[in-house]
Amino acid sequence: MNATDTATTATYLVTGATGTIGRRVVRELTARGARVRALTRDPARAAGLFDGAEVVTGDLEDPESLTEALKGVGRMVLFPHADGAADVVARAKAAGVRRIVVLSSAAVTSGYDTTFHLPVEQAVAASGLEWTFIRPGEFAGNKLELWGPSIREERVVRDIDADTPMSPVHPADVADAIVAALTEDGHTGKAYTFDGPAPLTVREQVAIIARVLGEEVKVLIVPPAELRERYLAQGGFAAASADFLLGYADYDGAGTDQEDEETTDWGDLYSPDSAEIVTGRPGRTFEEWVRENAASFRG
Repeated sequence: MNATDTATTATYLVTGATGTIGRRVVRELTARGARVRALTRDPARAAGLFDGAEVVTGDLEDPESLTEALKGVGRMVLFPHADGAADVVARAKAAGVRRIVVLSSAAVTSGYDTTFHLPVEQAVAASGLEWTFIRPGEFAGNKLELWGPSIREERVVRDIDADTPMSPVHPADVADAIVAALTEDGHTGKAYTFDGPAPLTVREQVAIIARVLGEEVKVLIVPPAELRERYLAQGGFAAASADFLLGYADYDGAGTDQEDEETTDWGDLYSPDSAEIVTGRPGRTFEEWVRENAASFRG
């Protein structure tokens, strides 16, 4: 059986299937006619999400719960969950899984992340199975989480630095890279770090949002302490990430000795690699993502 036949006949297990990336991976695989199992802790949450995929119950925090889901699986997407990762990988190997693609992070490449994604990568690499690590940088969706409330309510974005370039990644590019690594040859043993196709400062990103909305959106520079309080009050991703984003804590959440004016050097998180290396086509632009999500910014 050649590699193409194997990819066609394999059963794929997608963990984290109801997440932003996971659901895209499931849909792309099923659109190709693949046999797919979508793993979720809460089957009710997956109701109606996946036509053509088998929804299975399991929890990466409880490796034993994956026994049924792993039966007959040849290739799988592993969502990062450090606790129990070695056990999950061992069970996958024993069940006959031959290839694992890990949804990882550019923070591993930079050295920031040693306890979240890295242990999952290490467990997979030590297994002797075929592996690929997909390490995206900042997700475009973070902008909606961080800026959405103030844009909807005030048409304002507050930040501590509006001129440092970053390149938000479109989630579809991450999903496409995972699917490519799952189904194609040539990606085994590789870790791909990539961001969006073009660097954009905060001012440039906000200008794109304003252009799409057809309304002015102002950028206000504020002290880190003020922005931190706003993010903490905002809740969700903004609150959970505030201390790391603003330099008050390291990637593991431990406090730092940095003063307010010092922040994390995000430039170190990115490499010249791009989604195009994996997928064979240019990455989607930030403006494409904004247009797709314009309604969520309008309020």
